[in-house]
Amino acid sequence: MEYLVVFLILVVFLQTRIMELHRATYLLAVQSAIIAGSCVIVGVSSGGGGFHAFLPGLLTLGVKVIFIPWAILRLIGEIKDESEINSNINVNYSSLAAAFFLVMGYILADRLLPGTIGRDIFAATFLTIMTGLTLIVMRRRAIMQIVGLITLENGIYFFGLLMTEGLPLIVELGVFLDVLIAVVVLVILTGRMRLSFMTTDTGVMRKLKG
Repeated sequence: MEYLVVFLILVVFLQTRIMELHRATYLLAVQSAIIAGSCVIVGVSSGGGGFHAFLPGLLTLGVKVIFIPWAILRLIGEIKDESEINSNINVNYSSLAAAFFLVMGYILADRLLPGTIGRDIFAATFLTIMTGLTLIVMRRRAIMQIVGLITLENGIYFFGLLMTEGLPLIVELGVFLDVLIAVVVLVILTGRMRLSFMTTDTGVMRKLKG
């Protein structure tokens, strides 16, 4: 589990450095694969050896590693403007914010979970949640905001999974259904925005103000 936590932190930091939509989507798939591996490890280590121990990992693999990245990549493939796919902005602020979130995660872990072995996991989940929120706020491309939303949800799900040593099956199914519906709706709306405004930059939505 320690190696997965390290890989998760590395992937989240890379997400703050990449602005190219294809690479951001691939990183999101890798991040979700790490969450899927964690689901399997938690399910097996908590004493579950049946199908329920592997179901969360299979759901994460199917929904977040395969379907959601495929839907996003399909939407990206419909974008013809290269400037829409590659954005040149200063990513140093988001990287500095991620470093700050990691430090804050360890500080909060030492205060809330003193002397426990879960401080690294808590810091990683705090970093993932706050970085996902940062991507939603600081990125103007709708697709990057979708990536931020899934990153935020991954962090919340990862935290709940590890703190409870496995969520109830009905809760897991409800979470994945909500995420699936939300992403499908966002992908459809992003596609409609591209057709209407010829861009996925959410800044153009200010023109709709009365």
